Amino acid sequence: MKLETLLARITDNNNNIDPYAASHIPVYQTATFDLKKQSGDKIYDYTRTDNPTRNALEDIFTLAENGSGAVCTNTGLSAVALLFETVLSSGDSILVERDCYGGTYRLLKILSEKFAIKTIYTDMTDLSETENILNGHDIKLVICESPTNPGLKIIDIAACARLCKKYNVLFAVDNSLATFASQKPLELGADFSVFSATKYISGHGSVVSGALVAKDIQWRDKMRYYANAEGRTQSPFDAFLISLGLPTLTYRMKAQEQSALKIALYLSDHKDVITVSFPLLQNHKQYELAKTQMSVCPGLLTVNMISLEKADRFVSKTKLFGEKASFGTADSRIEQPAKISHQSFSEEDLKAIGISKSTIRLSIGLENTDDILNDIESALN
Repeated sequence: MKLETLLARITDNNNNIDPYAASHIPVYQTATFDLKKQSGDKIYDYTRTDNPTRNALEDIFTLAENGSGAVCTNTGLSAVALLFETVLSSGDSILVERDCYGGTYRLLKILSEKFAIKTIYTDMTDLSETENILNGHDIKLVICESPTNPGLKIIDIAACARLCKKYNVLFAVDNSLATFASQKPLELGADFSVFSATKYISGHGSVVSGALVAKDIQWRDKMRYYANAEGRTQSPFDAFLISLGLPTLTYRMKAQEQSALKIALYLSDHKDVITVSFPLLQNHKQYELAKTQMSVCPGLLTVNMISLEKADRFVSKTKLFGEKASFGTADSRIEQPAKISHQSFSEEDLKAIGISKSTIRLSIGLENTDDILNDIESALN
């Protein structure tokens, strides 16, 4: 079954048996269930442990990613934390793509301070450097995001997976930006796909949410145990809100891709712009890999302006772009990563991933492309 069909018919493709045949996933907004009044194979007792609404969404995510099981968490960062808690022990080492999500960077600093987790950062587009680290260190887990945020590098997931298998290391991919509508990390060899559903998957900016999907059943059972024990699971109503975005996911992302490409081409020729990073621009270093690894490119652009003054003016003068964190929503958004999403990065680490205070990240929404372009042109000129 093609992904579009799966997502359009989510009530047909989960294990939640609804006696009333609702046309969308029903919301079981309850804390507890009466054990005496239930029958059948699946018995529910407490919503933190299991809930029919959340379980239905987990079934869909499992099918969409071709995994063995999923856990829906209360935020995207909670899903990353659940991954670390499931596979890491005190004193373990983790290898991380240098250009990572700011929340992951901050969380790893806490784990280093409290639990002696050693974090090694590297550029995973350099497979030789990555292999040297795997060969020279006792690494427990490798994690990367592709495309990276905000640098928009493309990591060769299949090649990294082969290296991890060679050195018997677990491999996780943060699939928040591409989503399973574009690429499926587990099919490319990863052990885990972790993502924020707050962004493209929800698409409306109305809820925070995350998910962790395991390739093997042994990890599925372990991560479910930790999610329940630590209270990381998602509420039923939030799971319902996330499900509303699924039928339109692939079509929204394709429309945003086309708008983003037109805007990237326009900005590339502007006198106040030094560089534009967008994987579908032919001057992107991983252009060919981006086309083969992803079926649709997320509508995110990273722009380096000629000065902080120009960057500040661009952000303040746009009318259709709200200065907001997050991305992947129906409304267009603009931010300076050093100020919002990556403020926890040190100056040195920002420089290492090519980010400065004059760097701008644009999340292209579903507004008319000409209206977006006119707004950008007006703000710049």
